[in-house]
Amino acid sequence: MGSQEVSTVDWQGKHVTVAGLGVSGIPAARALHERGALVTVVNDGDDARARAQAAELEALGVTVRLGDGATLPPSTELVVTAPGWQPDKPLFLAAAEAGVPVWGDVELAWRLRGDNGRKAAPWLAVTGTNGKTTTVRMLASILEAAGLRTAAVGNIGVSLLDAVLGEIEYDVLAVELSSYQLHWAPSLRAHSAAVLNLAPDHLDWHGSMEAYAADKGRVYEGNTVACVYNVADPATEDLVREADVEEGCRAIGFTLGAPGPSQLGVVDGILVDRAFVANRQKQAQELAEVTDVTPPAPHNIANALAAAALARAFGVEPAAVRDGLRAFRPDAHRIEHVADIGEVAYVDDSKATNTHATEASLAAYDSIVWIAGGLAKGATFDELVIGAAKRLRGVVLMGADRALIHEALTRHAPEVPVVDLDRTDTGAMSEAVARAAELARPGDTVLLAPACASMDMFTNYNKRGEAFADAVRARADESA
Repeated sequence: MGSQEVSTVDWQGKHVTVAGLGVSGIPAARALHERGALVTVVNDGDDARARAQAAELEALGVTVRLGDGATLPPSTELVVTAPGWQPDKPLFLAAAEAGVPVWGDVELAWRLRGDNGRKAAPWLAVTGTNGKTTTVRMLASILEAAGLRTAAVGNIGVSLLDAVLGEIEYDVLAVELSSYQLHWAPSLRAHSAAVLNLAPDHLDWHGSMEAYAADKGRVYEGNTVACVYNVADPATEDLVREADVEEGCRAIGFTLGAPGPSQLGVVDGILVDRAFVANRQKQAQELAEVTDVTPPAPHNIANALAAAALARAFGVEPAAVRDGLRAFRPDAHRIEHVADIGEVAYVDDSKATNTHATEASLAAYDSIVWIAGGLAKGATFDELVIGAAKRLRGVVLMGADRALIHEALTRHAPEVPVVDLDRTDTGAMSEAVARAAELARPGDTVLLAPACASMDMFTNYNKRGEAFADAVRARADESA
């Protein structure tokens, strides 16, 4: 199916099983029921919240089965799943055996776009291990600066179903897609798409790095204008080569160095375009200055270049790229400057929950007191420490798996002083900040970039970042 074509399905009387209540399941059940489908929702959990959600759906005429997400209901013709449900669940194995297709919420949104009789907005899609949300929000800011009706949707928290079926008629959508979502989206065909980077993540879900990369690469399938890849990460270009795209679709690279033809890059502090110009062999178009990007850390400049490439693929003028990047401000806990105390900067990058994200964060500063630790999720830290050793003034470790980072530091950076906090209570963050302040010298950056998940100590990375910021601000008040 081509990128601009709209799929039509006769839902009347179609037996559809929706797997999972929650952010994607409930809107999917409602949308399908409204179109005449006979919907059964299955859910593993049977708690008070699930029962309340079930009651609302049952009042509409939707069948809900709580506490049993494993069995495929009789007569099922289609399964629509929440993205997090693993492919090896018995429900999906039963569906495969019965020849029943499985779609995710993204696939359903793709199939239903234009269903309300309005123009189906093209999708500019972004995936990758790290940087997806920032890049999608940068892209939306650029598109808005160009006067286009747009929204940042998908894995970013705004339901794609709500976007494609809502009242607003968008010109284009900036879509963040996770590997989970792409796994269950076989017919998605974006206008243009970017894979920002690839590093081991969610391997317990996908089963292997090869399977994880293949699901990321699905974002390129059927692209019509541009497949945007990271020159510094050859695996992303490999995915472009393997993709089956529409005739005329181009491979567009982004690089922190000087760009070659069909690339965007950086020259003397200027973001430049040698892809979407009349003579890319000899010409380059200035788009913005590095200082127009907040913060101007290397990995964030890369995000800006990817967003600019997708916007330019959609025909956005250079001035809108500059204005959109100037207007953009990152979400909290993403390399967020909290305060300066005694000529020491305190930066919150609690969102750096894996080694790949932390590597980018550490590369942004010259002299660092690093606060790290938490749940390692099977990660190893040797390469991270080897790459960062020369930048480390000191390290403060906390959390359940801190010993893994400590061992890597002992092997590869034995001269770096390490404070090992033998505690996993939430109050540990105040002590971590205090001990980091003792290690820091004027000109240093105290950086929370844990390289681990937060759930051993905090509800989520947001709460961890808030605890860090609170501790820093308390010190700032004391020193005022």
